[in-house]
Amino acid sequence: MTSILWISLILLALASVLPKTNNSRFQLGGIGWVFLSIYWSLQPTAYIELKDYINVFLAIAAAILSLFIAYIIFKSGSKKEGEYEVFFSLSRAASVGGLLYFLFAEVGLLNTWIISTVTEQAVWVTGKFGVPVVQTAWNELAVNGLAVEIILACTAFESIALFSGIISSANGAPFARKLRAFMISVPIIYILNLQRLAFTASAYGFGWFGTPDESFHISEHIITKAGSLMALFILSYMVMKTLPEISDMIDGVVKMMRIEFRRLTAR
Repeated sequence: MTSILWISLILLALASVLPKTNNSRFQLGGIGWVFLSIYWSLQPTAYIELKDYINVFLAIAAAILSLFIAYIIFKSGSKKEGEYEVFFSLSRAASVGGLLYFLFAEVGLLNTWIISTVTEQAVWVTGKFGVPVVQTAWNELAVNGLAVEIILACTAFESIALFSGIISSANGAPFARKLRAFMISVPIIYILNLQRLAFTASAYGFGWFGTPDESFHISEHIITKAGSLMALFILSYMVMKTLPEISDMIDGVVKMMRIEFRRLTAR
């Protein structure tokens, strides 16, 4: 299953960097999205076992959407219309974000490095708030004797990879503006996440909202979740103000998908 994903991301990356004069990018991009569709279509089984039916729906929707994008890219190869270029920007966003995330998810050395680094820095930040904290393992910190394990999902790397991919898709934007968009989003996400970890570990260790387990649930899944969503919304707005090309790309993708869907259903 993982190999299917890697094939997809590599093909999408190749399609997004080939010059416009190279017609093979249409085949590479289309096949890449087909492989991505296959990957998503294999996910529902695992989610069904966990009774996570929301992700079952999302995985099926992602598989259908990926297949539709593949269809559009294959079809656009014979048209050579500039409006379809937005799908190569989309391919770049998917490949950059996906490759970044899955490199750190699947390569043991990188996975261990990012988790251990975040753990060490979370201990430092928590201590700066005057909370007695100790690092009990390479991926654990403890407040008041209660340990919290840090996994990849605790590093905010999903959001970092997502923003990196989206910023890279700003076709035509100068490097200076891309760098500015990166600096006002990715470092802030990383810093806010360290504060989130400090808050959750402290709430869990001292039982701020009831029992330790209740405190962990409220701090992690309610308070910091709401804060994270608000922060991501604000950062997304700031990035798109800095890089309006991203908004243009999104509008172009939606527009062309509507046109192609109408053409498909009118037959």
